[in-house]
Amino acid sequence: MAREIEAEMGAAPSGELTYAGYLQLDRLLSCQQTLSPGPHHDELLFVIIHQTTELWFKLALHELRAALAAVEADDLATAFKILARVKHIQRCLFDQWGVLETLTPSEYVQFRGVLGRSSGFQSVQYRTLEFLLGHKDPAMLRYFASDDEASATLQAALDRPSIYQAFLAWLARHRHPVPADVLARDPAVPWVKHDGVVEVFRRIYADPQAHWEAYNMCEKLVDLEENVSLWRYRHVMVVQRVIGFKRGTGGSSGVSFLKKMIDVQLYPELWAVRTEL
Repeated sequence: MAREIEAEMGAAPSGELTYAGYLQLDRLLSCQQTLSPGPHHDELLFVIIHQTTELWFKLALHELRAALAAVEADDLATAFKILARVKHIQRCLFDQWGVLETLTPSEYVQFRGVLGRSSGFQSVQYRTLEFLLGHKDPAMLRYFASDDEASATLQAALDRPSIYQAFLAWLARHRHPVPADVLARDPAVPWVKHDGVVEVFRRIYADPQAHWEAYNMCEKLVDLEENVSLWRYRHVMVVQRVIGFKRGTGGSSGVSFLKKMIDVQLYPELWAVRTEL
């Protein structure tokens, strides 16, 4: 049975904005350039997965910056809404690994050589996302030294308080006894667990109703970190499934290098408090 077309439906009049025009599909769909001879059938999968990953990173950064600004403005209600969206974006990023792992070792080896030394490690957006989430590492900047724009973007994210640091400042403004030396920390340096912060969280978790906004934000941050850890773990498993223990294209040790990141904690005090309750 043919689909019935409603009378009001039809092609856009000449000169009016169309679906393809609004989304700039001519530009978007011309970006999938493969380099392997043929090209090899499976290279398009590899390109699209990584391009869409970067699009999700772009949206995650857009949302995370807005959430950070909301926390700094004492508007946790808005931050909660935004972070709920970020959680779903993270789920999309996680699920994409399932598509990529359909790439077998025999298929990947057919075009891996065209990648040269390019690697996901070189993703400016991913590194920016890590910085805003709280995994600060000034040493990362040297890998982008030849790119002035990337260096400026990363330096700005490094120097800005992370979402975690902004929340600790919010707690201090709302009369929670966050230690002064924690609040005075340089936002660009790697985070170090502080027992005084664990105690602040212990008081919040011991009486959620009395500290509902703070308690809710704590759980939102735990959600974010859990999703980061799951994404990292899935990354390791997909890489091991596709290339085994070969070295990464960017020069890393591959799986061994990626495994080191699985247990890195962004918000150690939020995990430590669970033992204290």
